[in-house]
Amino acid sequence: MNGQPLTSLKGVGEKTGKLFERLGIVTLRDLLSYYPRDYQAYERPVPIGQLKEQKVMSVESALVTNADLLRFNRMQLVSARIRDLSGSLQLAWYNMPYMRASLKTGQLYVFRGRVVRKRGGLVMEQPEVFAPEAYAALEDSLQPIYGQTKGLGNKAIVKLMRQALEVRQLEREYMPAQIRRRQELAEINYALERIHFPADRQELLFARKRLVFDEFFLFLTGVKKLKEQRENKASSFVMQKTSLARQLEASLPYALTKAQERALADVRRDMQSGFVMNRLIQGDVGSGKTIVAVLALLMAAENGFQGAMMAPTEVLARQHYESISRLFSECGIDRRLVLVTGSMTAKEKRAAYQAIASHEADIVIGTHALIQEKVVYDKLALVITDEQHRFGVGQRELLSEKGDSPHVLVMSATPIPRTLAIILYGDLDISVIDELPAGRQAIKNCVVDTSWRPKAYAFIADQAAQGRQAYVICPMVEASEMIDAENVTDYAKLLRRELPDSIRVEYLHGKMKAKEKSRIMEEFADGQIQVLVSTTVIEVGVNVPNATVMMIENAERFGLAQLHQLRGRVGRGASQSYCIMINGSGDGDASKRLEILNKSNDGFFIAEEDLRLRGPGDIFGLRQSGDLEFRLADIFTDAQVLKAASNEVSRLFAEDPLLEQEEHQELKRRIEEYLGSNYEKLNL
Repeated sequence: MNGQPLTSLKGVGEKTGKLFERLGIVTLRDLLSYYPRDYQAYERPVPIGQLKEQKVMSVESALVTNADLLRFNRMQLVSARIRDLSGSLQLAWYNMPYMRASLKTGQLYVFRGRVVRKRGGLVMEQPEVFAPEAYAALEDSLQPIYGQTKGLGNKAIVKLMRQALEVRQLEREYMPAQIRRRQELAEINYALERIHFPADRQELLFARKRLVFDEFFLFLTGVKKLKEQRENKASSFVMQKTSLARQLEASLPYALTKAQERALADVRRDMQSGFVMNRLIQGDVGSGKTIVAVLALLMAAENGFQGAMMAPTEVLARQHYESISRLFSECGIDRRLVLVTGSMTAKEKRAAYQAIASHEADIVIGTHALIQEKVVYDKLALVITDEQHRFGVGQRELLSEKGDSPHVLVMSATPIPRTLAIILYGDLDISVIDELPAGRQAIKNCVVDTSWRPKAYAFIADQAAQGRQAYVICPMVEASEMIDAENVTDYAKLLRRELPDSIRVEYLHGKMKAKEKSRIMEEFADGQIQVLVSTTVIEVGVNVPNATVMMIENAERFGLAQLHQLRGRVGRGASQSYCIMINGSGDGDASKRLEILNKSNDGFFIAEEDLRLRGPGDIFGLRQSGDLEFRLADIFTDAQVLKAASNEVSRLFAEDPLLEQEEHQELKRRIEEYLGSNYEKLNL
């Protein structure tokens, strides 16, 4: 029943259905699994004298005078003043002229909104207005905030979610009772209801823990199954020759770091061992993982086999193809590379497929197009997946199925503490590149508040005048009626006004069509765009050595590991690079957390600090950690739950390897359902 279309719900017609479809919500089950991205806490009103700048707070008071309607150019401003024994406060509503008639002098209201300082006084902007008794009903509760899209606000999603919870069919409990008892986990239907509408923080944390545990548990089950398939599997591709790869290494214009040499030695040993390699190379952005991959690909080619490297975006795949081709040419290496991407013409694809099938191509570089049915390899011995943040177990598996159990090398720039990496990448051996190549200049960092923006814009303009480029990161795609955070589309318009006309500003976000995203990224890489306003989609981006400024708005909304990864988009060239982190909340605790990034450029240290600082329950105002995106879980905030889930998976399969016991039948069904759907999505 929960698989019924969303349009079967009351009030959801074709138009509204299409809006929800933009959020990936088609069925009732999709809606119930669309968890809030944050919560609004309706706290007790305070006296005006206790209001704090840059905080969303509530006050209870009556209007001193009638509200005024003022006009400035195209702006309409409704202004009113309230007062109590502790002070006075200006209220301001922009482009909401109807507010003037709805407010009555002398009547008691509760006003709730963000407090800012303007012209020396405090102003509450765009406050919500409640009758005291209506606010009392909300007081101390948590109200959900969902990811939204244009035309579909939070109120509409909340209303439909309440209806969905009333008409849904209850889930059958699948987690064995002994696991629920040991881990103190909520019943599944309770968790699904209270994650959306918790009565208080304690209920929210209890519900969330159950859903997070399930996400980790099912994912780790998939990793375990994969490990069982691969463990000590004999390889058909034993590499013996290494002279060509060593020739390339000797011809490089730089020496490999000790960490790169160790990782390369691990890879060579695996590929010569007679067993299938399954290895992760973990290293900071810019640590030199790619050259290790190239030397491994060349080793496979030298031994008469083929190698393939899969990148997450077309732009990055093309960049790899061009840079490796150039490197081979400069070093006199005679091996043919072929590029395979989705946007190639049918004629180009046919030529590439032919070259791969006939083994004219020794090395194949591409996107997920590499795993399409039409691509047939000859002796595919090595599969490399680049920037594999999403763990991509399914993609790795499908690509490896293109050959006779080829060696698998996964590269990740996501800084994860080693203790967690061992769990998350349980089917892989791990090599760590923990030092940067010589000659790299350390990025200069600063953490500032919103008042620093004009200086930041002037600095970006100065860098652009010197021929450099800049990234500006915002946490949102579009403006939200409930969340006070910068959004990409409006911010790009703002920068076009603030910066000189000679500076081209464009924006990028994950909801854009793939072709449009590729065009923007290519134009930025080519230097045609000077400032790129983007969501975190650029984490898995391109190498733009000319980009020297990374400005991150609402930096407090991101985890430290994700901020570090964003920062890694600059500092890739010879020029000095800078990272400006703007704390939009004005919160002192957020500033202390951001200071860790200010003082260190070491991704592994930052990941450990992120893990240390973010304890259970620290879920408010923090975005998920980079592209390590489970639907709800966060490996840093939920590290203890991750470890507990790992222990329970091991215990369960030690006691009942085939899940034959009666109490495990429902769990077995759920695991099979999870594995099936996630392999289909190539995103296990």
